[in-house]
Amino acid sequence: MKKIYIASDHAGFKLKSCILSKFVNKKKIIDLGPKSNISVDYPDYAKKLSKKIASDKGSLGILICGSGMGMAITANKIKNVRAALCYSNKNTKLSRLHNNANIITLGERLISKNKAINLIKIFLRTKFEGGRHLRRIKKM
Repeated sequence: MKKIYIASDHAGFKLKSCILSKFVNKKKIIDLGPKSNISVDYPDYAKKLSKKIASDKGSLGILICGSGMGMAITANKIKNVRAALCYSNKNTKLSRLHNNANIITLGERLISKNKAINLIKIFLRTKFEGGRHLRRIKKM
């Protein structure tokens, strides 16, 4: 079973807690922090999780902040990380099928808890298609 890492900043802490409670018995998700909603800097947590993904081949990550954008921008600076800001079923599925995204980023202020849970389920169950898409990923 693939390892799944999760992290947030203070603006994503509430959604992260909800996700952990929803997936606790179904998947093993490793929480990289923070442990409370006290203000923290999102780049610290994006880097921490992204470095785990880069060094643990086949693992997947979930990053949450207010918009999801700051986490995505920071995560994508780490080699071999492909973080996708997901907001719809279709863009989430395509992020895995075509881009082999290994981190989903979510914006707590922009989507509902139910939508976030659904997007994570799509992200975790969708497999990379390979083929022509692999050639393109190698160019990243």
